[in-house]
Amino acid sequence: MTESPDRHVTVGHVTSQTTLSAGEDEVVDALLALSRVFVGMAARSLASLDDDVTLQQFRTLVVLVAHGPQRVVDLAQELAVTSSTATRMCNRLVRKGLVAREERPEDRRAAWVILTARGRELVGEVMDHRREAIAALVADLDLTRPLAFAATLSALIEAAGGLPEPQWRQRWEHPPAAAMGRVGRAVAIPHYRGSARTP
Repeated sequence: MTESPDRHVTVGHVTSQTTLSAGEDEVVDALLALSRVFVGMAARSLASLDDDVTLQQFRTLVVLVAHGPQRVVDLAQELAVTSSTATRMCNRLVRKGLVAREERPEDRRAAWVILTARGRELVGEVMDHRREAIAALVADLDLTRPLAFAATLSALIEAAGGLPEPQWRQRWEHPPAAAMGRVGRAVAIPHYRGSARTP
């Protein structure tokens, strides 16, 4: 098996020196190129909205969907930024009405960042836009074994610590009451078209 020179491979927040085979090296290059395509899709999805939201701000909203309310220090760790950067970003999202701060009786020293109903709706709009774009790409592919391809991608998602799509949809559509906070409980959750499929 031919091996390529050692390359830095990053998974999550950990960077390690990894020796790859020639075939694995090509897989990494293809995934890097694909990640750039998906970043472009995300940017175009955000540009189509009325809200002026950056990719990093949108990522903050996605973290809140996936993990529920967060303290700023925990949010900073998840986003791999400093606490001061996370604080400034949350301040901007609060001004946009996409997140809110909430005190918890058990921890009054720290404010918790929660997603508002408008923030959750915005995430759904972006995910709808991205789903349509990705569906168009898949429709143009000649996949002879689509289920096997999906299984490979699912394994990659799991290895990277990501949420499978059915679990993501569940958290987006049916957040626990605590995750909605006082700001969002009175507002109905909008429909995310990605939820139409049976998991």
